[in-house]
Amino acid sequence: MTADLTEVRGLLVADRERTRELIGSLTHNVSTIVEASRLTATDDEHDPEGATIAFERSQTSSLLASAAAHLVDVEAALERLDAGTYGRCERCGASISPERLLARPAARTCIRCAS
Repeated sequence: MTADLTEVRGLLVADRERTRELIGSLTHNVSTIVEASRLTATDDEHDPEGATIAFERSQTSSLLASAAAHLVDVEAALERLDAGTYGRCERCGASISPERLLARPAARTCIRCAS
């Protein structure tokens, strides 16, 4: 692999920190939405504002789940770096191109297997 592992590690560490901050923010947002909905007598089914609250809660929860999954991928990539297996496709075992790793440092598969 010809990608600079120091650069990749830096990208992954920065991504991990951003993702942790995002998770913290989204967790706070979900809590705020849930708390706000407890304080109002909203009928999601019949109140036009209720649908908005339910949508907001669902959307924020989905973003939180996505961020948590991304954090798992980033942590796994850092573990592969430490183990010396970073840059190998988990499906076919081929090298993942340096360009792909720089664009998506947490990539687990080569372009061919990802397609």
